[in-house]
Amino acid sequence: MDEKDTNRLEAFSDGVFAVAITLLVLDIKVPELDAAGQLLDGKLWPELAKQWPMLVAYVTSFATIGIMWLNHHR
Repeated sequence: MDEKDTNRLEAFSDGVFAVAITLLVLDIKVPELDAAGQLLDGKLWPELAKQWPMLVAYVTSFATIGIMWLNHHR
C-alpha cells in the first residue's frame, strides 16, 4: 500500500476507536437532580457507589480500547 492509502486507513481506524469510546460514555447515568440542580438526597458518593459495577466496566472497556489504539499506532 502506498503511504496515502495507509494514512487514510489510520484516520478511519482512529475514528472508529473514537466512536467506540464515545459510545461507552452514553451508558453512564447522571444521578437525579432537583430544580435547583442539587442531588435529590444531597449525597453524591452513595449515588456513585450504586453505579460501581458500571463504572468498573467503563474503566475496563476504556483501558482495553485505549491499549488496542496504542498498539494500532506502533
